[in-house]
Amino acid sequence: MPRPPRTADPDPDPEPVTPDPPYAADRPLLTQSWLDLAFLHWPVDPADVAPLLPAGTRPDTLDGVTYVGLVAFRMHRVGWLRLPGIPYLGSFPETNVRLYSVDAHGRRGVVFRSLDASRLIPVAVGRAAFRLPYVWSRMKVRREGAMVTYSSDRRWPGPRGARSSLAIRIGGRVEEPSGVEHFLTARWGMHSSFFGRPLYLPNTHPRWPLHRAELLHCDESLVAAAGLPAPVGPPASVLYSPGVPVRFGRPPRIPAPRGEDGARAFLRPEHP
Repeated sequence: MPRPPRTADPDPDPEPVTPDPPYAADRPLLTQSWLDLAFLHWPVDPADVAPLLPAGTRPDTLDGVTYVGLVAFRMHRVGWLRLPGIPYLGSFPETNVRLYSVDAHGRRGVVFRSLDASRLIPVAVGRAAFRLPYVWSRMKVRREGAMVTYSSDRRWPGPRGARSSLAIRIGGRVEEPSGVEHFLTARWGMHSSFFGRPLYLPNTHPRWPLHRAELLHCDESLVAAAGLPAPVGPPASVLYSPGVPVRFGRPPRIPAPRGEDGARAFLRPEHP
C-alpha cells in the first residue's frame, strides 16, 4: 500500500533564548571576529516588522514586543573555511540594521535590513554571492579611553545621505544580563533568502562579554532607510562588548513533518 502523505506539524514554540550556542560549528564555512560593538535597540510594533522579513519567518517577540537594532562594530579578519583571516580586505568597520525573527522550526535569528561596510570588495561579494543587503559607506570607529565613536556615510548603492554618527561611554561589566539583554544579543543564526529559497545560517561564539554603556550622541537615518519607522526617543537598551570570535557553519539537520504513521525523515533544507 502507498505510504500516507506527511502532514505538517504546527509551528513549534521558539527555541529557548540561551547565552551559549545550541549548535556546534566543527566545520566552519566562515570565520571572523566582531570587535568594539555598540548595541542600540528600540522597541517596534511587530506589525511594522512582519512585511520586512523573509518568507517562512515571523517577528520574534518578548512580552509582545519586538525590536530594531542598530549595531556598530569592527569586523576583523574574515576567513573562509579553516584558512587564516584576511588582514586588510577582511577587516573593516560595519554598521547594521537588524530585526529579530523566528522560523517554522522554532529557530531564532536575525534579519539584516542593511549592512554598511567600508570595503567595496566585501560589499560586492556579499551582495552578489550571498544576496545580503551590503552597502558601501565611508566609516570610522575610534576609541579613546572609555569613549567609542562610530560614523557611517553611505556611498553606494544608496539611498545616498543615509548615515549614522554614534558616541558611547563604556560602563561596568554586566555580570547577569537580563532577559531582554539575552534576547537582543544571544542570537545564534541569520534568516535570509537565496534565489527565492529560505536560508538559515547558524553561528557560534563564546558567551558575550557585555558592558553597560551611556549613549552620548546619536544622529542616524539608517533605520528609516531600511524601511522602518524612524526611532522616537532614546534607545530602550544600550550595550557595549569588546567582542568575540565567530564561526558560521552549515544548518543542522532538522526533522521533516511527521507522516500519519508517525514516521519522520530528516532534511537539510534552507541552504543554497
